[in-house]
Amino acid sequence: MFKAIGNTIKWIGQHFMGMLFLLIAFVVLMPSSTTQLKTANLQEIKLAGPIMSADAILKEIKAAQKDKNIKGVLLNVDSPGGSVPPSIEIAYAIKELKKHKPVIAYASGIMASGSYYGSIYANKIIANPGAIVGSIGVIMESANIEELMNTIGVKTQIVKQGTYKEAGTPTREWTPQEREELETLTKDTYDLFVSDVAEARGLEVSKAKMYADAHIFSAKRAKEAGLIDEIGVISTAKADLAKLAKVKKPEWKEKDKLESFVEQFAAKSMMQLRSAFYGLKATL
Repeated sequence: MFKAIGNTIKWIGQHFMGMLFLLIAFVVLMPSSTTQLKTANLQEIKLAGPIMSADAILKEIKAAQKDKNIKGVLLNVDSPGGSVPPSIEIAYAIKELKKHKPVIAYASGIMASGSYYGSIYANKIIANPGAIVGSIGVIMESANIEELMNTIGVKTQIVKQGTYKEAGTPTREWTPQEREELETLTKDTYDLFVSDVAEARGLEVSKAKMYADAHIFSAKRAKEAGLIDEIGVISTAKADLAKLAKVKKPEWKEKDKLESFVEQFAAKSMMQLRSAFYGLKATL
């Protein structure tokens, strides 16, 4: 029995690409259970998983902004955050979208750090009762593999110009000057994060220790801190969006099955690839 199981696993590994092709073909050829006959007037955009790139979601936001039939957008968030620049890109894209049509951000699971940043300019933020919200902070990290290199007999050879060109290197312990430089960088990013949150949410920067400082809040405490507006489930968020958009008969835009599948597959592949070559960077 175990031999049969082993042979099966081996076969799957050897024929992965063929199976992937068959899966894609199945998704393309599979008949849709429902056909959207009515014109969609509301759209849900999902922000899920680590934020490594904003390209895909920015494309969705831009399309929703240009679509005159779409009267409101629900940003469904379940993400622990990620890189700084794409998180800011999403935030400002939502800020621009809000000028044209209402946006509600819904924390369906985790709305923390960069994904919270991306949500702050929505007309309203609603969180699932069990959601985790906040973690307004910045981290920059790198391994120190100096001892490992010494053990296996590997040495680096470096030619550089500029005192801080090696700041963040994983090949040795950082100097006090390098650490100070990196701390200044993270402080600048953190100040920008706090400033934007305070502006968007009507909070005081001087009281940032209460709602920022990388605090991780339950939905209840996030509301008390002013980070969200309401606690509810997704049906609550959808109903509120329909009211804001003045839509009496909501028709939600359906996403093409193949497009959805390809995006998810590409996102997972990119996350694995980037994690393999992960270098020093500030993350939210």
